[in-house]
Amino acid sequence: MKFSMIAIAATALAAGVEGFSTVSRPAIRASPLKMADAATEVDTKAALATAANEARGLAMDSIAAAHSGHMGLPLGCAEVGAVLYGSQMQYNPKDTQWINRDRFILSAGHGSMFLYSWLNLAGFDLSIEELKNFRQHHSQTPGHPEFPNSEHTTPGIECTTGPLGAGVSNAVGFAVSEKMAAAKYNTEEHKIFGHHIFALAGDGCFQEGISAEAAQFAAHEKLDNLIILYDSNEVTLDKMAEYTQSEDIMKRYDAYGFETYEIDGHDLAVVEETIAAAKASDNGKPKFIKCNTIIGKGMEETEGTNAAHGEAGVPYVGKAKASIGLPDSGWYVSEGTRDFFTNTVQAKNGKIYDDWQATYAAWKEANPDMATELEDAVADKTMPAEDMLAAIPEMGDEAEATRVSGFKVIQDIAKLVPNYISGSADLHGSTRNYINDGGNFGAGFDKSYAGKNLYFGIREHSMGAILNGIAYHGIFKASGSTFLVFVDYMRPTIRVASLAELGRVSYILTHDSIGVGEDGPTHQPVETVPGLRVIPNLDVYRPADAEETVAAYVSSVTRSDGPTALILSRQNLNQNTAMPAAERRAGTMKGGYIAKKETGDLDLIIIATGSEVQHALEAAAELPGARVVSMPCVEAYERQSDDYKESVLPSSVTKRIAIEAAVTAAWYKYASKVVGVDRFGFSAPGDIVMEELGMTAKNLSAEIASMN
Repeated sequence: MKFSMIAIAATALAAGVEGFSTVSRPAIRASPLKMADAATEVDTKAALATAANEARGLAMDSIAAAHSGHMGLPLGCAEVGAVLYGSQMQYNPKDTQWINRDRFILSAGHGSMFLYSWLNLAGFDLSIEELKNFRQHHSQTPGHPEFPNSEHTTPGIECTTGPLGAGVSNAVGFAVSEKMAAAKYNTEEHKIFGHHIFALAGDGCFQEGISAEAAQFAAHEKLDNLIILYDSNEVTLDKMAEYTQSEDIMKRYDAYGFETYEIDGHDLAVVEETIAAAKASDNGKPKFIKCNTIIGKGMEETEGTNAAHGEAGVPYVGKAKASIGLPDSGWYVSEGTRDFFTNTVQAKNGKIYDDWQATYAAWKEANPDMATELEDAVADKTMPAEDMLAAIPEMGDEAEATRVSGFKVIQDIAKLVPNYISGSADLHGSTRNYINDGGNFGAGFDKSYAGKNLYFGIREHSMGAILNGIAYHGIFKASGSTFLVFVDYMRPTIRVASLAELGRVSYILTHDSIGVGEDGPTHQPVETVPGLRVIPNLDVYRPADAEETVAAYVSSVTRSDGPTALILSRQNLNQNTAMPAAERRAGTMKGGYIAKKETGDLDLIIIATGSEVQHALEAAAELPGARVVSMPCVEAYERQSDDYKESVLPSSVTKRIAIEAAVTAAWYKYASKVVGVDRFGFSAPGDIVMEELGMTAKNLSAEIASMN
């Protein structure tokens, strides 16, 4: 192999090559065989050292070309990247969807050139040209890594993390999914799941509370397949980290129940030894490795300071490259590095991959039904929505809360979609999304890793990110529940799920309006449903009765290009028994439909959703020219054809009124008058709050009478 001069010099370091420090060792005599092994080890360490510096060069050149980006992490964590991609992770760059690959999540997503550089060096289909187009329109190298979607399809990106700390929590979701898959599909004869989840995070990630919530959950459920790497460089964006933090993070993670390590993050041998030890430790403890690093290492003008956090080092790129032995030419990768990854790393991982394929083939032959189930799950294949609707029995005519209807429906969904799981932020008894006979996920008590019900504790924010991680992992469909008013705790994770087009995720949000009643305005959402509807690519279903609830659930598990929020009532709602169940279900799948057709000449359209549809139906009963349109999902309705929308809301009829127990603004798109709640509620029984704030058929009738 051909290596740069700095790497050749580094082979003299007996401690393993890190290229930045020296460690003396006593002279020893060795047999020729041991000498050969030692030479190979030194050769490998030299290759890793060279790759680390060339990864630094790729990052510097790309950020300099873009005049934008974060240089600190790619330079400061280069040795960590070299060990992960050059030694410790199992992956196949030619099969990026291999289900037993190790997963790497960059929680500190601003350091994206770290990831892009290593994907290129490791042989993924991410060319030097794409690195040159860093942060440019239509490139595969956006400013922050994005899970493959309709905008970017960068291979090797496991996760859109978004805000700091979320990636740590996403990684916990990956670890949950891997444990669950292993428990569900591994057999005594064949082990097809057994991989690790790596997350690289910085000080900002650990200051954000979401990572603490997720860490508590991970340790409590003994997710020992999770390895968190802490890039501890003592720097945040505004100031040195000591300006805003003084905790002992190692003690904190010890207290959670992690196995902790503290190392020199620039010592290749130590980094490799520690990660290998963490992988080998199946002791029921997730791993936390504090890697002490120098941010922006190799660029003396900015290294070790908060100036390295951005692109301030761009003017010094040429000097920095020269100081680590790189040529002036941009985006330089040596022949030796390419050879190392092709002939050593890929050869080693290729054997692991081929052996796994043989194991999988034997497992599949021995377990054909289980194999079909798994392959359908990986392909996100469910039965068609029409068939699923037909398979769920009609719900009956008795008034009931849609959260209760949801409890009935989720039992059928769990049977029809074998990879469907659900969890709650300590509210199963209220949100009613527990899967009977599904078992409980986790460690200890009555739990096992095969359980379908997750107990997240009172941790909505991390619940959202863990759900996303489960979805990114690519096997299970996951839903999580809480009271609707608490959804703002997890809103950033819903936004990212929508951006990443995660069809495997849904949210069960109950106690949907001022109808909550006695708990008062702190627990009565009025702005929350409209606030969710403004998130692009999020379907928000607020069903009016049990049959609409059936269709809302079916839509949530058959949609493949984005998440769904299911908004369910605490109080009982009347069933629209005048309309056949099948028609209500079909109409709900379209987002909006005619719930009551006019009996005379059409001169008024009443649009309603959720608990207010019953009031619209009552108010229209004495109005021959009135049509009632139930619109449980505005987003699904907007995706229908113009002809269908015209058939439901004909443009010739401009006398329209909408009613919803929520703020009114958005409904003016469809109606000239809106009856809603543009204020906070108050503590009283729910029916009194509803009546006082105008959510009744009587008030709706009065408002209709006042229209010209």
